Amino acid sequence: MSVSPVKRQKMESALDQLKHHTTVVADTGDFNAIDEYKPLDATTNPSLILAAAQMPAYQKLVDDAVAYGKKLGGSEEEQIKNASDKLFVLFGAEILKRIPGRVSTEVDARLSFDKEGMIQRARRLIDLYKEVGVGKDRILIKLSSTWEGIQAGRVLEAEYGIHCNMTLLFSFAQAVACAEAGVTLISPFVGRILDWYVANGDKKTYEPSEDPGVKSVTKIYNYYKKFGYKTIVMGASFRNTGQIKALTGCDYLTISPKLLAELSKEHVKLTPTLSVKEAQACDLEKIHLDEKAFRWQHNEDQMAVEKLSDGIRRFAADAVKLERMLKERMFSTENGK
Repeated sequence: MSVSPVKRQKMESALDQLKHHTTVVADTGDFNAIDEYKPLDATTNPSLILAAAQMPAYQKLVDDAVAYGKKLGGSEEEQIKNASDKLFVLFGAEILKRIPGRVSTEVDARLSFDKEGMIQRARRLIDLYKEVGVGKDRILIKLSSTWEGIQAGRVLEAEYGIHCNMTLLFSFAQAVACAEAGVTLISPFVGRILDWYVANGDKKTYEPSEDPGVKSVTKIYNYYKKFGYKTIVMGASFRNTGQIKALTGCDYLTISPKLLAELSKEHVKLTPTLSVKEAQACDLEKIHLDEKAFRWQHNEDQMAVEKLSDGIRRFAADAVKLERMLKERMFSTENGK
């Protein structure tokens, strides 16, 4: 059904309508995009920080991180690690000047199977934020949704009051374990689930309501609301606006600048597809997962196993690229290169 130009002017954009039903989060490290679309929260990851750190506008932050790493001293490796952590925090602190809510900062993906390592790095990031005057209530620490990551999240939340955002979440087992761990927020990945089904199945296109990523997040949302879990569901990794609109009513959705722009230009009526009332009426059984049950159920989901390991490798590779860039900044002039 076409909308007349007069009605279109009066009708709010799809983005503005979405904000009535869902908390919109910007999935970017680019401050300009945050200024333009005015999200409540923002999320970053190694890939986004790597991209932003190569933009001319952000070279002062890179220089400040490099100076910080050198000032602390230690081995070359320690200096680069300290500079990298500082860079993440400097980006996060700048983003927080532009949003009213929280920013997500990711723990190194290479620690994904090291519970104690993740706890230690998370506390270090919180300390770095404190140094620049940012309290832990405005930070979400992002951890991989491995068994070890989920248990690290449990400890950080319960013992240190550090809010966690569990990322790289693809399976229902991961979602259940996160809820039982009492973490603040989960980021189930919609687009990467679709990617897997398109690559591995005969079907190449899906209607939004039948999209496997949309169906995964819908099931998780319904389960959380039916059984009263407080953990926030934040759909992530979108490939098109159809996926986003099909999850209207989800607690949070984190959206790239490109798709935020598309939504701001669309003028179609949005109706919530997810609601607490419908979730509480749905037919789902409560389950409990200890480590053995978690590992088995997650392992039974081939898509989730492959996408989790692929996601960890990709984030780790971008962390290495970022460190390489910092290393060149920190040591190439000293070496006369």
